[in-house]
Parts: sequence; structure tokens; C-alpha cells
Amino acid sequence: MKRVSSEGPPGGRGTLADFRCFDLYSASRAITGVYRHVLEPLHLTYPQYLVLTVLWRRGSATVGEIIDEVQLDYGTVSPLLKRLETRGLVERRRRLDDERAVDITLTDGGQALQELAVGLPVVINEAFGLDRGDLDELERLLTTVRASAVGRSARMAARETIGAV
Repeated sequence: MKRVSSEGPPGGRGTLADFRCFDLYSASRAITGVYRHVLEPLHLTYPQYLVLTVLWRRGSATVGEIIDEVQLDYGTVSPLLKRLETRGLVERRRRLDDERAVDITLTDGGQALQELAVGLPVVINEAFGLDRGDLDELERLLTTVRASAVGRSARMAARETIGAV
């Protein structure tokens, strides 16, 4: 199918398939669906899995560090951490030197869950249906798209802020 532009055809006369953003959106939903099925036996949501992945790699992190890495807001991460704590997977501790900072560490249960999740990346990569070279190229392109969109969004937000003054 020939594409008119990244924003679809002029005048909105095309179908959603004419929008590159819809391709990204629908691919994201499809992969998230694969994650849902794979994570269900572990009783984890995808955002919970992301947070645990950060902690499995780092050992511990502050709430702010987790927010930065998983690119979710405080209103999403805070209740998610409370649920993980209730399940006995993480512990939250306020820092004595700075009560605003909260350290998140894995419990033994959280560490044990890592062993159950060790094969997930292979299953997810297989769901993409791409070989290693294509996966690397996809990662490169998505990184470029994300950086460009984040930069553009920041510039647009700055213009709105300046215009509101």
C-alpha cells in the first residue's frame, strides 16, 4: 500500500491503515497482548514487569529513578509499587537523609520471580517474527522515532508555555 504521508492523506479521506502512527499503535497493542498472555501466569502487568526488570538489573532504585527509566508518571508508578509491595515482591523505604526519597528494593520473592521470568525476552522476540538483524534495525529506528517525537513534543510544550505567558 502506498502511503501519502506520515499523517495520512490530506482531508482525512483515507483509512487508518494510511497512518504510520496507527501502525505503531496497533503493533504496540499486539505486542502488549503477547506480554499479557506471557505475564499472566506470573500475575504481573506489563508496567509491573518493567519496574521489576529495572530492579532485577539494578538491585535497588529510588522511585524517581524508576519513573525516569520506565517512562511512566508518579501517579502510575506509586500505586504499582504499593501493589508489588503488598504481593511481597518489593520493599519501600524512606531515606533517613532525605525523607522525600524512597528506595525500592527487591525482596527474596521478587528475586525468585526473576528466575521464572528469565525466558520471557526470547518469547517476546519470537513474537516479533524478525531475525536478529531486523530486530536490531527495528530497535535503532524506534529509538530514532522516540527521540524525535520526545524532542518535538518538548518544543511544542515550550511554545505553548511561552504563548500562555
